[in-house]
Amino acid sequence: MAKDMTLLWDSGSPPCWRVMIALEEKNLQGYNQKLLSFEKAGHKSKEVLDINPRGQLPAFKHGDNILNESYAACMYLESRFRSQGPQLIPEGQLEQALMYQRMFEILNLSDKLSNVIYYNYRVPEGERHDSAIKRNKETLATEIKLWEGYFQKMEVGSYLAGKAFSLADVIVFPVIAYAFRFGLSTERYPKLGAYYDMMKDRPSVKATWPPHWLENPQGGDALEEF
Repeated sequence: MAKDMTLLWDSGSPPCWRVMIALEEKNLQGYNQKLLSFEKAGHKSKEVLDINPRGQLPAFKHGDNILNESYAACMYLESRFRSQGPQLIPEGQLEQALMYQRMFEILNLSDKLSNVIYYNYRVPEGERHDSAIKRNKETLATEIKLWEGYFQKMEVGSYLAGKAFSLADVIVFPVIAYAFRFGLSTERYPKLGAYYDMMKDRPSVKATWPPHWLENPQGGDALEEF
């Protein structure tokens, strides 16, 4: 079945990574894949545009089914291959509600991380303002503290939706890992750090760890002051 799948991806991209984790969890190794580079404009190549006309990664196809949004791809894989690998959507209503909440809530952290890490890349030099930089950092700090608080209320060794690994972890972990790669302090955020360390050892995560992160573990210091 995996031979009918094609994934075009970029190393270190949280959306790409979560799809790869989902594929591993559902025992769908052996799919067609190609590593591209945002820096070399690989996402604007014809092979990507043929699947994803927006020229974005991931670009994912299963037979005639195209799912380029990472959330859609992950949810599709769980629905389509529910009997393979672990069940990624909890049966309990409380766990399921928490899973969905955390899955979509992480978009806030992802957006605020990007506003800090890529501010100089996105904003022309003449349009940059210290007040905007300060505001972005303050907003991000508040968001990170919120997530640390979530983990403080959880039992040691728990996943995001409870005792069982779920789609919430598939979706959220790549964003948490991205934050630590850019200098987030495990000393200041020990609960987030403990979750990060636990997830790093999960087979699906180890099997899909971004290759260029292995070569260069530290991606930058944009979050060191956090």
